[in-house]
Amino acid sequence: MSDKQIVIVGGGIAGLTAAYYLQKEIKSKQLPYKLRLIEASNQLGGKIQTVHKDGFTIERGPDSFLARKESAARLAKNVGLGDELVRVSSGKSYILANGKLHSMPKGAFMGIPTQITPFVYSSLFSIPGKLRAAGDFILPKGKPREDQSLGAFFRRRLGDEVVENLIEPLLSGIYSSDVDRLSMMATFPNFYQLEQKYGSLIKGLKKTMPKPSKASPKKKQGMFLTLKNGLTSLVDALEQDFGGIVTKGVAVSHLTKNDQTYELLLSNEEKITADAVVMAAPHKAAQKILSQYNFMNEFKDMPATSVANVAMAFDEKDIQKDIDGTGFVVSRNNDYRITACTWTHKKWPHTIPEGKALVRCYVGRPDDQEVVDFSDEEIEKIVLNDLNKTMNITAKPLFKVVTRWKNVMPQYTVGHNQRVERVQTNMQQHMPGVFLAGSSFKGIGLPDCIDQGEKAVEDVLAHLSE
Repeated sequence: MSDKQIVIVGGGIAGLTAAYYLQKEIKSKQLPYKLRLIEASNQLGGKIQTVHKDGFTIERGPDSFLARKESAARLAKNVGLGDELVRVSSGKSYILANGKLHSMPKGAFMGIPTQITPFVYSSLFSIPGKLRAAGDFILPKGKPREDQSLGAFFRRRLGDEVVENLIEPLLSGIYSSDVDRLSMMATFPNFYQLEQKYGSLIKGLKKTMPKPSKASPKKKQGMFLTLKNGLTSLVDALEQDFGGIVTKGVAVSHLTKNDQTYELLLSNEEKITADAVVMAAPHKAAQKILSQYNFMNEFKDMPATSVANVAMAFDEKDIQKDIDGTGFVVSRNNDYRITACTWTHKKWPHTIPEGKALVRCYVGRPDDQEVVDFSDEEIEKIVLNDLNKTMNITAKPLFKVVTRWKNVMPQYTVGHNQRVERVQTNMQQHMPGVFLAGSSFKGIGLPDCIDQGEKAVEDVLAHLSE
C-alpha cells in the first residue's frame, strides 16, 4: 500500500506551520504519509520578509506578534529559536490628531478607556467628546445582532470623536480597513459580548481586565515579541526542519476531485495527486483554483486592499526632535498621508547600529490606494514631508527600503464569519479532505495564522485516519 499524499498550497506562515507540525506527527507516529508544499512565489514566508543592510535589521512586513497569543512563541521555541525571542521596549505610543501628537490615554484597551481619570485629562478629546463617551455608562445595550460594523458599534457606544481620534486609527492600522465596513464578529467579538453582558463597554472591561498587582510594582512588560535576527529566521528554521518536498515559483492552477483523491494541475503543467490538501493560499487564489465550485464565489467579491511602507535610516543627530516613544498612528482629521509611524530605533533598539536611527512609515488608506503605486522617490517625499511636521527631520535618509503589498490585505467586512462558514460547510460536503488556512479566513495576525495552520493539521490527520 503506497503512502498517502498531503499537499499544502501556499508557503506563508499558515502553510509553513501546517507543514512543520504535520511532519512532526508523521515522524513521531511513523505515519505512512508524504508531504509536499507548493509556493507560487520564489520565497517562503508570505508577508514575513527581513532585510539586513549596513547593520540594520529591517522588516518589510510584520515586525512582531502578540505575546499573549502563545502559538507564535511556542512555534519559535519548537524550532530552536526560544533564546532569540525579544520583547518590545516598553514606551509611550501616540495618536496624531488635529495636527498634534497626543499620548495614548493610560488604561485604554484597544482605544476603550478602562481608567476614567487619564481619559478625562487627555488632550485627545474635547469636553463634548468626553461627555458623549460617558454615555456608554447609561446607554442601553444594543439589540442582539449576528454582525455589525465596528464603526457603527463604537459610534453608538462612545460617539464619533472617540472613534475618529482613537479607535479608528488603532484598528484600521491593524486591518488596513475602514472601521465602518469592518466586521465586529470577525475581529473583536469580545466587545459585543461585554456590551451584551454588562450593558456597558467600560463597565465590562473594568470587571474583566486583570487588576494590577498591589505587590512590588514591576516594570510594565511590552505586549509584543519579535526575533533577534528578524522574523525571517522563523521562516528559515521552519523550511530547514521540513522533511517534505518544497516547490517554489510554481502556482497551483486548478484542483479536481477524483473519487477519493484530488488532482492538482500546476503552472508548469505537472499533475500531482493528493489524499488531503491544506489550501493556505489567499482567498482570491483559492477561489481561482476551485473556480468550478460556485460556493467559492463568496471569496470572489471579498475585497483586499494594498499598503506600502518605507523604512528610512538616519544618523541619530539628523533627528532634531526625537520623541520618547515607539511611534504613532494617524487619525483622519489631519492633512497627513502617512497612516502610522514606527520609531524602530526606540521600539526595537537591538536592530539598529549604535548612533543610528530607523523610522518606518506606512501609506495606503482604503480611500488613498493610489499612493501605493507612486515611485519610491514620491513615497519618500510624502513621508519626509509628514515627518518634518512632527520630528523636524531635514536630512536625506542614509538609505531607504520601500515595500509595496498589492491587494494582500484581506478585508473582513460585515458578515465575514458567515461567508467563511458557508464555504467551509460546502467544502466538507463537496471536497472532504480540503481545508482552508491563512489570513483571509480567521485572523490576520501571525499567531492567528499559526493557529489556523495547527487546526489544519488536526483536520488533515482526522480525515486521513477515517
